[in-house]
Amino acid sequence: MRRRRLNAEAGDSEVNLTPMLDVVFIMLIFFIVTTSFIKESGVEIERPESSSASPRPDAQVMVAITPENAVWVDGHPVDVHRVGGEVASLVSDSGGVVIQADRNSTTGLLIEVMDRIREAGVDNVAVAAQRGSS
Repeated sequence: MRRRRLNAEAGDSEVNLTPMLDVVFIMLIFFIVTTSFIKESGVEIERPESSSASPRPDAQVMVAITPENAVWVDGHPVDVHRVGGEVASLVSDSGGVVIQADRNSTTGLLIEVMDRIREAGVDNVAVAAQRGSS
């Protein structure tokens, strides 16, 4: 009889993990919902200022031009000659492209990147600037 009581007591000492799993899933959902989904270009650039800058929420692809005149598409370095094809493969019909050119990059490279993107069939192209005071 003694052994039966010990086995019965050992079976009752199990920990119920269901409430802990519920809390973990609720926390996971909370963090997913509160995370902001901002699309970034993948490199740090200093945008020029503009008094007429306006937000573009429809940007689907971000193209960045660094101060060293390197071109990045969605966080990956791309050759200038292939930027049009790369961007065209990522953009849908309703999506747009935003080019973030650094303040110290050359204007000629910005124009060349814009031309290559438009030659690839993407018409919705914008240049990013930060809102300045004036």
